[in-house]
Amino acid sequence: MSKQVGYTRPLYILPFDHRGSFEKDLFGWKGELSSEQTAKIADAKLLVYEGLLKAVHDGVPKERAALLVDEQFGAAILHDAHDRELTTACPVEKSGQDEFDFEYGEAFASHIEAINPTFCKVLVRYNPDGDATLNARQDEKLRRLSDYLTQTGRLFMFELLVPAEAAQLEGVGGDKARYDREVRPALMERAIEALQDAGVQPDVWKVEGVDRAEDAAKLVAVARRDGRENVGLIVLGRGQDEAHVQAWLRVAAGVPGFIGFAVGRTTFDEALKGFLAGDLSRLEAELQIAGRYREWADLFGAAQAGA
Repeated sequence: MSKQVGYTRPLYILPFDHRGSFEKDLFGWKGELSSEQTAKIADAKLLVYEGLLKAVHDGVPKERAALLVDEQFGAAILHDAHDRELTTACPVEKSGQDEFDFEYGEAFASHIEAINPTFCKVLVRYNPDGDATLNARQDEKLRRLSDYLTQTGRLFMFELLVPAEAAQLEGVGGDKARYDREVRPALMERAIEALQDAGVQPDVWKVEGVDRAEDAAKLVAVARRDGRENVGLIVLGRGQDEAHVQAWLRVAAGVPGFIGFAVGRTTFDEALKGFLAGDLSRLEAELQIAGRYREWADLFGAAQAGA
């Protein structure tokens, strides 16, 4: 079975597929996890999911709501969300790697088929001016995944991060904000084009936010070039503060082709830390997560309607 590339329906994602960062940053654990530690991380992710369900109950349109969680700690969540007919996404990549690789190696297809998410997602660090050999190795693996998803009629979500090369950062005086504003947008366009030319065909590109509508429009144009007119884009939060996330969402919402967002840590980090420290009850943390997620949904929907 083959499929037409693209996805155009609104997509408001709450991503909590973090693995290494949950273990190290949230819980302070290193090395192989015990069964008890694994259960505690799974419960923290369940709390985030409960926040999403609360937000849907309180008015976020179910047909727009979506979650992104990993199989390792969130398999039960993915199955429950499937039963509730919610849109789901599950990562395929190994966590915390500079170079893309499959989480489950050669068994990646069997894991996808067992979990059966709406979207299979990859997070990839890819700078078109970076190491050409590294990029070529990533191209090969990503093309293999893309071909499998196309042949099996599954949806493909590609989270693109473009970390600065040393020379690129030096060119803006080491100012990461200037890199984001002045350099990264054009690199993102080139990265998308290079990946497409390598045979990688996502249905949705999950991209870092840009400050200017013209840059967002250029990203849409390259993502939809050469007959890919149904490909959608969503903007990610990248753990930024609330003001930054709001600005990126407003820019994206005003550009046709951007269909939604994926804001994770800015939504749940404070609530989870408060709950784990004993400063918030489970219900208080759930309500805080639900409120933050609904804030993004309301902001994006209103900005899109206004545009």
